[in-house]
Amino acid sequence: MALESTPSQTVGPYFSIGLPWDGGPDAVAPDDAGALTIGGVVYDGAGTAIPDAMIETWQADASGAWGTRDGFRGFARVGTDDDGRWAIRTVKPGAAEGAAPFIEVSVFARGLLHRCVTRIYFGDEEAANREDAVLASVPAERRDTLLATPTDDGYRFDIHLQGDGETVFFDV
Repeated sequence: MALESTPSQTVGPYFSIGLPWDGGPDAVAPDDAGALTIGGVVYDGAGTAIPDAMIETWQADASGAWGTRDGFRGFARVGTDDDGRWAIRTVKPGAAEGAAPFIEVSVFARGLLHRCVTRIYFGDEEAANREDAVLASVPAERRDTLLATPTDDGYRFDIHLQGDGETVFFDV
């Protein structure tokens, strides 16, 4: 019987044991009036979708307040499927403390010794994005790797770990 390599070989012995759970992709309750979907595909340096990555997100609520409240957790965790797709149910965060609306994202995947940290900004927030100090610190030619694109049911945000169109990751 041939065994496949697992993420635990590079990111820890407990990577996929007990981390995903029912409701993990839901930062808000399914019946939240402002609920939308944010998702995309995680790609490796060769442009191949990664079927066993994990995405964690943290965010403010729709008013820009951080923390939890009834029906809002502000945190979601989801693994990618066989096609590298991931998706969370959340609300579009409000702007907080002079920043443009954003979602903090950690990416865990095989071959990574540490998580990669990035942010999702929203492509339809041009004015707020121009004023955001963190986004302005990113070279202009790479800022679009941090912008989610509106879709019919929310936003799309693909993550490229390396190569052409590599997502900007932050050293935290």
